[in-house]
Amino acid sequence: MSLNEIVNALGVTVLLPIVIFILALFFRIPAQRAFRSAVVIGIGFIGINLILGFFLNNLAPAAGKMVEAAGVNLPILDVGWPAAAAIAFAGRIGLFIIPVVVLVNVIMYVLRLTDTVNVDVWNYWHFAFTGGLVHAMTGNVWLGITVAALNAMIVLVLGDWTAPAVQQYYKLPGISLPHGFSAAAVPIAIPINWLLDKMHLDKVQADPEAISKKWGFLGDPVIIGLILGFVVGILGNLQTLGTANAWFNVLKLGVAMAGVMYIFPKMVAILMDGLIPISEGVRDFMKTRASQRKFYIGLDSAIAVGDPAAIASAMILVPIAIVLMILIPQNRILLAVDLAVLPFMVVMTIPITRGNILKTVIIGTIIIAVGLMVGTHMAPLFTEAARAAQFEMPSGATMISSICDGSNLLTWVMVQLMRLSWFGALVLFLIGLGLAYLFRRNRKTWERAAGALEEAEETE
Repeated sequence: MSLNEIVNALGVTVLLPIVIFILALFFRIPAQRAFRSAVVIGIGFIGINLILGFFLNNLAPAAGKMVEAAGVNLPILDVGWPAAAAIAFAGRIGLFIIPVVVLVNVIMYVLRLTDTVNVDVWNYWHFAFTGGLVHAMTGNVWLGITVAALNAMIVLVLGDWTAPAVQQYYKLPGISLPHGFSAAAVPIAIPINWLLDKMHLDKVQADPEAISKKWGFLGDPVIIGLILGFVVGILGNLQTLGTANAWFNVLKLGVAMAGVMYIFPKMVAILMDGLIPISEGVRDFMKTRASQRKFYIGLDSAIAVGDPAAIASAMILVPIAIVLMILIPQNRILLAVDLAVLPFMVVMTIPITRGNILKTVIIGTIIIAVGLMVGTHMAPLFTEAARAAQFEMPSGATMISSICDGSNLLTWVMVQLMRLSWFGALVLFLIGLGLAYLFRRNRKTWERAAGALEEAEETE
């Protein structure tokens, strides 16, 4: 059995606790304390995945009905992130991705190019996917492995850059989110957010706390989830609103979204019950042996997607994405499965906008619009990589793609540079190195641009 097969068989709820336990022992955390914390972390992820799956399974059918009601017929089918992940790990690059990314992470940490140790092994598939596209394009396995490593390098820097803001906003001490899809939105979101602030949209109080204060009962995140669920449900059942079943679906979606708003933070609290002792133990270790070093534990952005601002923004973006799909002339993607993953797209934008739903929706709209054109352009490579990985194509589909990662602008840029072969790899390496250097040279300014507050607590 290969390493990737073991990863797939264990899943995040078993594999992550094992990795965390080993990491805790390395940092001299007592074995009993480390073991309990690792198990609780696994339990937290069980809860998060259950609620996340519940959210996706309820939102996806409503989004699909909206697409059907739009009556468009586009040739590139959105097959969703599970297909992209399967393609990534089943391809030739997937065989090497775990040891390669671990090696990149170790080298970067030793050389002080990152403060993150990315233990989210399952989500290494994002890097393998980029490598798989390059392999499909060039036929060169080594180029594919190289770009996967460079993708990991850049995302680690993005994780460092956003870590203080993520920790403050989501109350996740010692954590960063080096997620290949979520982090890719950061370089787009920061300049757009700056422009929106120049237009004084930062003065509009549109974060969940402000909404709750202003609107009282109607501003409660649970009620916001209920209302947005009703709205999306109605839009998804417009053609059948004269039937009882349609209204049953509307009511069920509303209550389901209210449930997600209420339950998700409690699952994250369980996760943090396990993470905080580990984070404190690592901090104590670093204080005594490496007082000038920061240390972030890199986790899946799934731990934050249940935030009320992320869920609300994502639900508003679902109908917007469908309108963009119809109106953008260059788009050839028929959105479907991945409309439900929009919270992952905005989750690292939320700290940048400090929870401002209006700004987040504007930024998300731009990212989706660009992503549809990027995804259309990358679809032939996506399809070729899928066939190379022996992915079973959906009936009648000639080309496939996904929002995650088929419409990822960072992935597209890297693939285009790799058309220059090894010279493109050199350019990418210099970009990653330059990004790390410039960030570390003026760290506080970069962190504030990503949403960190002035009074950010140092993570020693």
